[in-house]
Amino acid sequence: MRIEQVEAVNLHFDYPGGSGFRYAGGTVTSRVTTLVFVHTDGPHTGIGAAYSHPDLVKLILERHLAPHLVGRDPADVEELWELMYGLTRWYGRKGVAISALGGIDIALWDLRGKAAGKPVYELLGAERDWVPAYASGLFWTDDLRELEEEAARHVGRGFRRVKMRLGRDAEYDLAAVDAARRGAGDGHDVIVDGSHRYSLELAESVGTELATRGVFWFEEPFPPEQLDDYVALRPRITVPLAAGENDFGVQGFRELIRAGALDIVQPDACRAGGITECARIGRLADEAGLGVATHTWSDAVALVANAHVVASLSNGITVEVDQTGNPFIDELLAEPLRVEDGRLLLGDAPGLGVELDDRTVSRLSAAYGDSMADGNYSDLVFGRDYYTVAPPFIDRA
Repeated sequence: MRIEQVEAVNLHFDYPGGSGFRYAGGTVTSRVTTLVFVHTDGPHTGIGAAYSHPDLVKLILERHLAPHLVGRDPADVEELWELMYGLTRWYGRKGVAISALGGIDIALWDLRGKAAGKPVYELLGAERDWVPAYASGLFWTDDLRELEEEAARHVGRGFRRVKMRLGRDAEYDLAAVDAARRGAGDGHDVIVDGSHRYSLELAESVGTELATRGVFWFEEPFPPEQLDDYVALRPRITVPLAAGENDFGVQGFRELIRAGALDIVQPDACRAGGITECARIGRLADEAGLGVATHTWSDAVALVANAHVVASLSNGITVEVDQTGNPFIDELLAEPLRVEDGRLLLGDAPGLGVELDDRTVSRLSAAYGDSMADGNYSDLVFGRDYYTVAPPFIDRA
């Protein structure tokens, strides 16, 4: 089997009325992601995903990396990873280039599994065909009853953990956590994301309160560049500290781990360098006694890829499932994702074990057009009209 073509397909979705959810980054209007296809001269096509600037992902995959991959054996996954990393090192290492090559890597693992007739998690050494999963949503609202009701809905759909976004002001944040806990009910976990909005002193104060409320982890109270603040905060609070969605590759996570910055690392296969690199990151974290809870904020292909990694890790904790009405999660697959009793079920089909809904892919790729349209895409903002500065964080606790 030989590689014949590498293809990137960009997808676009607008929330109804141009208003999806509100958080520190403003009001999100739309979502984007990139599917990656590795076509071969055999019976199989590998499916992957990359989450970065879609126009740049497509350029790197199809114009730079693809010519080096055509004619190669897709089973040489690790060798091809090193080739792609070397080709992009000068302008890559962090950001779009390693996210793009990670999309190909996911597709190569899918092909490896399909050729072997085995699920990827089995190739990675796992024995279980499921992973714990949590519902990710619970954004800013002016009516805390909405958070309570939303948390209860997620639990009713089979989740046992929910994640919410804080960073509005200290008074709101703690009241919001209390509302989410009421909605989730006894025996279920609440995770909080600080949205990069805290000072070190406030993170310590809020972190102490979160611990008394039994919060499962405290995510990204600071921007990723403030490594020293993570290092300083970790010994001052007892709630586990988590981050990593904004880092890339083993070299980035090695820095976090060596510094003693975190209790839980959060790589993402469609951002941090694919399944190959995330498995390496997971093993590095295990050597340091840390847990792994992958980030996913793009599509179902990336989510499933992350789940295969977590299933293979003895220190794998959970995976993230976007619950914002995102069709890249809810409609992309021919067979929808199954979450039962807090577990995402992977099944025993070979490769990633997923098939795409072709009509959904066609509809969402047509919506993308030729280039990125203006909008607030949660992680990307295009157009001055969509860029907003978050209001000042008020400490009224």
